[in-house]
Amino acid sequence: MFIPVRARTVGRCGVVAAAAITASLVLASQASAHVEVESEGARALAENATLNFNAETESATAGITKLEVFLPKSITPADVTYEKGPEGWKFATTEEGFTVSGPAVPVGKDAAYSVAVRQLPDAKSLAFKTLQSYDDGRVDRWIELEKPAGGGHGHSAPVLELQEAAPGAEPLAPSPSASSSAPTTPASSSPPSSEPADAKAKPSDNATAAEEEEGSSLALPIGIVVAVLVLAGGLWWFLKRRRTGTA
Repeated sequence: MFIPVRARTVGRCGVVAAAAITASLVLASQASAHVEVESEGARALAENATLNFNAETESATAGITKLEVFLPKSITPADVTYEKGPEGWKFATTEEGFTVSGPAVPVGKDAAYSVAVRQLPDAKSLAFKTLQSYDDGRVDRWIELEKPAGGGHGHSAPVLELQEAAPGAEPLAPSPSASSSAPTTPASSSPPSSEPADAKAKPSDNATAAEEEEGSSLALPIGIVVAVLVLAGGLWWFLKRRRTGTA
């Protein structure tokens, strides 16, 4: 059966455009990894609350070796104790929070760990800015507090939503200082801001993080532009053949 040139052209362009858009969506989904924090029945002023963190990997060639967490101002490092994590990993407090680190987890695997907090503060939500390091020197910065513009993924900090405090719940007395309760690592840098890179980070880390953020945010737009160009090219080819009278 004879298929008109116009129908064949439109069909080919549609297939190519669909393939380009699909590829762009795949790239965007690959950049959607993040760090999550959960706590069953978490309430403001709850005591001895267990927080479960899961750091998803964004690398297909390197394993996660370290997670540095910057605590909300209402929680001190001395309030936090380690419960469990990847095999061989250790916990240490810092001036602004804590680290969990150890042998690299297998490539392509996430890093999950749990800590206990002496008492959750009287708040509606808590953000835990996190720096995620790999054994090849790469650092992912999950530190953004604002939702990405345009509905993109960005590098959002893990946030724990809290229910209202139970009736009669009262704040506990301040905990002892971190120096008397747990070993500390050398002084950490200040909590990272929501800028693209941490002020104290290595230049190589800054460049890597910037490239990752740029790649994540541009994946979908690039795919759409490719699809539009393919459609435009198909239309031009069709019009040219129509003018020349060829089939």
